[in-house]
Amino acid sequence: MPANANNIQLARKLQCCVIVPTYNNSHTLQTVIDDVLHYVADVIIVNDGATDTTADILASNSAVTVIGYQPNRGKGYALKQGFKRASTMGFRYAITIDSDGQHLGSDIAVFLDKIQQCPDSLIVGSRLLNQENMPYGNTFANKFSNFWYRLQTGINLPDTQSGFRLYPLYKFARMHFITNRYEAELEMLVRAAWRGINVCDVEISVYYPPLNERVSHFHPFWDFFRISVLNTFFTILALVYAYPVKWISRLFRIG
Repeated sequence: MPANANNIQLARKLQCCVIVPTYNNSHTLQTVIDDVLHYVADVIIVNDGATDTTADILASNSAVTVIGYQPNRGKGYALKQGFKRASTMGFRYAITIDSDGQHLGSDIAVFLDKIQQCPDSLIVGSRLLNQENMPYGNTFANKFSNFWYRLQTGINLPDTQSGFRLYPLYKFARMHFITNRYEAELEMLVRAAWRGINVCDVEISVYYPPLNERVSHFHPFWDFFRISVLNTFFTILALVYAYPVKWISRLFRIG
């Protein structure tokens, strides 16, 4: 049996789907859909209020489940809508992959292998941050985010900003997240750790197109501002709540 067919069978066995949030990435969206469908049969596309030809592209893709709404609400909101639909459809896990073409569908197999070793974990894809075409700003922002995440949770992750992840859906079912844009992925990571969900990483590949071909919806000032505010809030909360609760729990277990 071809390797791709084995991968599709394994994803079905593990009750795992793929969620692709998208906003104005019509030039790469079809390529991403075709790539993902080589490795998993159950794909949910969340059209986060796109104003380009995204809706037309999705209308011609009968092999995927489509969620769409207007106006644009942010990546975090799109992910939460995808999680709700995936849970309703009976999936246990959801792999999230960006629609800009930077992630490779072939790495889905890496997540499926890892979740068999560590069931019900949140798995983060770790990119090689020193590779060719990697934007310097991305490297700096990621190291900045990694530092704060380690301070807030005690967990050392090499790539906290990666959007290529595997989420254990039922463990997130009762968690109500307060953020809706890029900072939501940080909130999900921190609160998962505080909930006692195992958070780990796997190495993945990434493609960075030349600078003149890149499309980014990250707003350097406002998105970084929101992330900074959230980091400040979580750091204070970690010191006055998360760490004391953890230490008290350990003390009672020892006693």
